[in-house]
Amino acid sequence: MNTLTEFFTTPLGLLIAALVLIVVVTAIVLAVRSRQSAPQEPAEKAKPAPATPPPEEVEEVATAEDTEVVVPALEEPEAVRSRMQRLRARMASSGGIGKALLAVFARGDLSASDWEEIEDTLLLADVGLGPTEEIIARLRDEARVRGSLDSEAAREVLRDELLQLVDPGMDRSLNLEPVTASNGKLGPAAVLVVGVNGTGKTTTVGKMARLLRAEDKTVVLGAADTFRAAASEQLATWGSRVGVPVVASDREGGDPASVAFEAVKVGVETESDVVIVDTAGRLQTKTALMDELGKIRRVMEKQVPVGEVLLVLDATTGQNGMKQAQVFAQAVGITGIVLTKLDGSAKGGIVISVQKELGVPVKLVGLGEGPDDLAPFDPSGFVDAIVGE
Repeated sequence: MNTLTEFFTTPLGLLIAALVLIVVVTAIVLAVRSRQSAPQEPAEKAKPAPATPPPEEVEEVATAEDTEVVVPALEEPEAVRSRMQRLRARMASSGGIGKALLAVFARGDLSASDWEEIEDTLLLADVGLGPTEEIIARLRDEARVRGSLDSEAAREVLRDELLQLVDPGMDRSLNLEPVTASNGKLGPAAVLVVGVNGTGKTTTVGKMARLLRAEDKTVVLGAADTFRAAASEQLATWGSRVGVPVVASDREGGDPASVAFEAVKVGVETESDVVIVDTAGRLQTKTALMDELGKIRRVMEKQVPVGEVLLVLDATTGQNGMKQAQVFAQAVGITGIVLTKLDGSAKGGIVISVQKELGVPVKLVGLGEGPDDLAPFDPSGFVDAIVGE
């Protein structure tokens, strides 16, 4: 030990000791630096941030090719010819006036009570007193000339007489020709629909829209029945099914004339073919409400002339419907009749009596509650259905 101590005190020993110290210090410094540069492992890994998708992935999400937006398809209304054939078949199957009358003639020689039964049948079918007397007189004359009338002969005479009374010569087409608007441009045909409560006006307007769409016409509907909360919603539903816009008031009880004016304005601006304005049901005895119809018509005519004023009548109301028709005709000048609920020909006589009384034609008839159960009135088909041909 003394020898080693003495050695490091010599110049050579001191040099070696210095070299060893340098080596040790250098090793320690390198070890520290190496440890500081190594990555530190955290006690708990952090969740990675959501990665931003590459540009091509962003494009794929933006186009949403894997997502389909389903738009309800518009309904395709039934063609007019098909409607007429179907409604004629339905009426023929119901029998009605003709079936009851021909059953009497099948008895052979008719007694006074038989003739009374024939008269009662016609009156109960709402043919009206005047037309009934004409039919009875014609049947009696034929019976005298021929000696008797069997069912087939009676059917022939009855058909001729009914057809004459229904008058196939009346113009039953809707006046839907384009007109000149107040702005000097071509404007839509304007139709005003009126009637008492419960006749089915709003439903009829919706069905008319379907009928016109089946003829490839563009239509705007005006919900001027602002007193019945559900009326505009009901009309909007009808319009949405065939792609027809509906103009309505933004509040219940709004001014119906304003709605009618706006509907015509939209029809002019969109260059539509037809504007149909629905109105609130009103009793013919309410003078103020009847006067309101006149105002609605005058407001519409500030932009285009009103070509059609259609009165919707419930075929089952009989002679009460006649009184309604007379008052509406005086108040607003009706141009045609729409008969609803003509589900069978038992009450078909209303066609004859209303035309004879007012001098205006039945233009449309509804048989049933289906969306396409409305068709132009066909006089020959109607009479043939009644007498069972």
